[in-house]
Amino acid sequence: MTPPATQLVRDVVWSPLAAGGVAPISAVVAAPPEIPNDAVNALFGRLMRFIGTTRELSMSPDPFPWAALERLVQETADELTKSDDLFWLAHRPLPPANGDYLAFHQARVAVVALRMATSLGYAGRRLAEVGMASCLFDVGLWELPAAVVRQADPLSPREQDSYRSHPRLSAALVRRWGPPSDVIVDAVLQHHEREQGQGYPQGLKGPAIHPDAKIIALADTYAALTGPPPPRVGRPAHDAIREIVRSRHRAFDPVLIKALLGETSLFPPGTLVRLSSGEIGRVVALNRNHPLRPRIELLAKPPHAARVIDLVEMPFVYITGPVAK
Repeated sequence: MTPPATQLVRDVVWSPLAAGGVAPISAVVAAPPEIPNDAVNALFGRLMRFIGTTRELSMSPDPFPWAALERLVQETADELTKSDDLFWLAHRPLPPANGDYLAFHQARVAVVALRMATSLGYAGRRLAEVGMASCLFDVGLWELPAAVVRQADPLSPREQDSYRSHPRLSAALVRRWGPPSDVIVDAVLQHHEREQGQGYPQGLKGPAIHPDAKIIALADTYAALTGPPPPRVGRPAHDAIREIVRSRHRAFDPVLIKALLGETSLFPPGTLVRLSSGEIGRVVALNRNHPLRPRIELLAKPPHAARVIDLVEMPFVYITGPVAK
């Protein structure tokens, strides 16, 4: 019998070496800490505040601090290779109290995009470019009415047209700021293009879309599904991944979906799951080479102690689905 979750993603789960891909940063992704360390919190806060300052720069003749942004992107990328704390911190669905949602969203996207890009082999200048673009891809939304950005109610045709203008608005701002590379402008302009030409603003297809734009597009979609503008409620990560997997032949490059799945899994750390054995457990760590076979802490009733199993070592046991908390 094919496990249901495996059946859902059988075309997406892959062996990185067999696919000719880049070996993962590590074999296992640790579970997200309950309280990320102060340095990680501070770094995410600085990233969010820097992005927030671009709102004022859009109305200022002052030069854009590209060197400072590149240093911040490099620091973020370095932190992501050292530990997983920042990556899972960026999964928090709500901005801090009084925080700007757009700055928060772009910071989340930047973290996810940098993690994906690193897993795909990006480094040096190429990694810096996708990182800087992912910090600025939505700056044009600050020029639109708040109701259009929140999308709390269905948008009218005029509001929809207004919203669809934001990639061009964002690209125009970034171009005006004199970026160190035109790649950054292209990635910002094209982040709403989709594989079959159903995106906007140019209706580009597959190879015509810049690879950096594709990474940002997928990171943006994942972040928007898990943490949309308040008061809307985000989906659990596993639901967001399922929706993205189902769209793989229409919206996103399957190679990028594999990269995202390898970093997050259908069942991210912290997810309660039911096993084919009938037991219930909590995902505590991911096996990147086997995204559907994580390490599970089995939940036991007192006085029995919980124990951790690794599904990679148990081929006849599999996850049948998530359990509502």
